[in-house]
Amino acid sequence: MPFTDADYRDMQGLLRFGYVHLTEACFLLLRIEDAAAAGHWLESAPVATAEEQKPSPKTALQIALTCEGLRKLGLPEDLLSGFSAEFLSGMSGDENRSRRLGDVGENAPSYWGWGGPSDVPDAVVLLYARPGLLEEWKRSIETGLKNSGFKLLQCLPTSDMGGVEPFGFVDGVSQPTLDWEGRRDVSGDQLTYGNVTMLGEFVLGYPNEYGKYTTRPVIPGHETGGLPAADDSEGYSDLGRNGSYLVIRQIEQDVRGLWQFLDKQVSGDASKRQTLAEKMVGRQMSGDSLLPMTDQSISGVGPDKEDIQRNQFTFDGDADGVRCPFGAHVRRANPRNADYPAGTHDLLEKLIRLLGFGRKSIRDDMVASTRFHRLVRRGREYGTKLSPDQRLQPKPPDEAASGLEFVCLNANISRQFEFIQSAWLMSGKFDGLNEEGDPLLGNREAVAGCPVDKFSLPVAGGVRQQIQGLPRFTTVRGGAYFFLPGVRALRYLARIAKFD
Repeated sequence: MPFTDADYRDMQGLLRFGYVHLTEACFLLLRIEDAAAAGHWLESAPVATAEEQKPSPKTALQIALTCEGLRKLGLPEDLLSGFSAEFLSGMSGDENRSRRLGDVGENAPSYWGWGGPSDVPDAVVLLYARPGLLEEWKRSIETGLKNSGFKLLQCLPTSDMGGVEPFGFVDGVSQPTLDWEGRRDVSGDQLTYGNVTMLGEFVLGYPNEYGKYTTRPVIPGHETGGLPAADDSEGYSDLGRNGSYLVIRQIEQDVRGLWQFLDKQVSGDASKRQTLAEKMVGRQMSGDSLLPMTDQSISGVGPDKEDIQRNQFTFDGDADGVRCPFGAHVRRANPRNADYPAGTHDLLEKLIRLLGFGRKSIRDDMVASTRFHRLVRRGREYGTKLSPDQRLQPKPPDEAASGLEFVCLNANISRQFEFIQSAWLMSGKFDGLNEEGDPLLGNREAVAGCPVDKFSLPVAGGVRQQIQGLPRFTTVRGGAYFFLPGVRALRYLARIAKFD
């Protein structure tokens, strides 16, 4: 099917913008108590779109709904069934899913403050504002919601830490570049790593990296109820088009626990402490790479000089994991590989690889191609930022928790968020490792009786070093899967709720 231009007017702005200039934010978790009244509010809610505005807005509001929220608004079951199985089940709705995501032990949904099996919100309203503007605007929005059939369950706060996450690392420095204009050709194999990704990997209703359209609800009839037409289904209207799946996970970070553990490992040496932390994360604290820049440019990186400095690299030149260990968080989250192992350039080399020959390393083909497993991240920090000295001091009894309100967008929860979380981050065997989970996010719960509390540091020409007995440094406090609808889809849902 031909590519239809992206309709920014029909997309919520979070798909295109991170709202970094709107440094104040909070996320309102809601229950729908009166569907008709909620429909009236949704019909006129001031949703910020993906259109570029000059001057930039002072505030932005986004809306997303869970499966139960859509059901309460009156969306028929036959349409609801068109959403993905993961969305319909929910993040905490299946024990096997919880196990795969690492939500076991202290991370189990039964311990969550929200999002557990009996505590899933119906909707979330995300509020962003310039400094000093959030509180008053938030009170106004909350009043409107209260008077329109919504009940506020909880407000997830955020803090402006200046782009630095609570552990002390510059965050958000690497994002996929979305192919908004439909220029990318995915008809053949990708032989080198690239950062440009098909729009349909993140926005429903557009082609993805397979050149296909992700399944989503469509309705017989042309532009039924004001919905956009489905590109891939003639005569159907598309409820999913210009929408996305929004994943939220509230992750508490044990900042003092991490740095005090590292301090013990290096006997109080400040320089070695930072080096070890950077090896575990996979980046320097400044956000720069642990590897040198490649001579060859990478599509989708730049032209901004800082982006090139931080992201024009792959792990091809670090086959032994000496510069950036195989188990480092960043290497797990984005392995920066292609469809074939590094060094594959032509048809003959592809054939040799397919037949299982020509391996340079046992790790040549252990990690799935990155381009099918990307996320657009929109998270925000919460809590209080600690200084390097404070991180090494005992925790005061009244200290509030700090961490990350993890937020990401993807069109296929199973192939994107859940794959990355289970196969790359939580797996104790990622890239040929053994008994090593993610050093930051790992839950340290034994798998099949085997611990996953190790972290290996390869040594050039020598025997690797291995740290054992890593404690848990993060704890999941809540989470849910939401559908972030296009603007026309949101208004359609509002009309259903009003007249259901």
